[in-house]
Amino acid sequence: MAQGGVVLDKDQFNCSICLDVLKHPVTIPCGHSYCSDCIQNYWDQDDFLGIFVCPQCRQSFSPRPVLARNTMLADVVEKFKKTGLYDAPVPTENRCLAEADDVECDVCTGRKNRAVKSCLVCLASYCDVHLQPHYDSAAFKKHKLVSASKGLQETICPQHDKLLEVYCRTDRRCICYLCLTDEHKGHDTVLAEAEIQNMLVTTHYPSHSI
Repeated sequence: MAQGGVVLDKDQFNCSICLDVLKHPVTIPCGHSYCSDCIQNYWDQDDFLGIFVCPQCRQSFSPRPVLARNTMLADVVEKFKKTGLYDAPVPTENRCLAEADDVECDVCTGRKNRAVKSCLVCLASYCDVHLQPHYDSAAFKKHKLVSASKGLQETICPQHDKLLEVYCRTDRRCICYLCLTDEHKGHDTVLAEAEIQNMLVTTHYPSHSI
């Protein structure tokens, strides 16, 4: 759509959670906008933590922000809906529904697609469609994707709600960076990935005397 020299694209009005055109758009304190139901449902999953993050930039908020309708954005979306771009068909040929033993996409509503990747930063699993923003948006550039996993919570420190990226050799367990300044201060620690690689090398090439 081009009006007054401004070119608008359908993706500009998409919610990054449901990937559809915004419905009842709300804007959270960091400036990103979502469908009211989408962000409410997304935050409902973290209600027990008391910390609520933006799905795009990962800025955290506590207490839970009170959401108000973004009237200006809602008006723009309504005008956009009257254009031909809004009615463009959405491809469904690659839809792959999750079976009993599959990891389900955390973003899909209704019958869920099979997740192909899990994000260790978002602590969520995504199907091919909902994973796309992680590849397209600079906001997700530093997020770490792994094969779809059901045990994402096991990679998070229960005390600090941070990723377990450090291995404490003194206590022989994985910890987060905040643990280093607390009960593990002064301990023998390495990056968890480095310790895993070291264990793999030791397993395959054990040391021996000649």
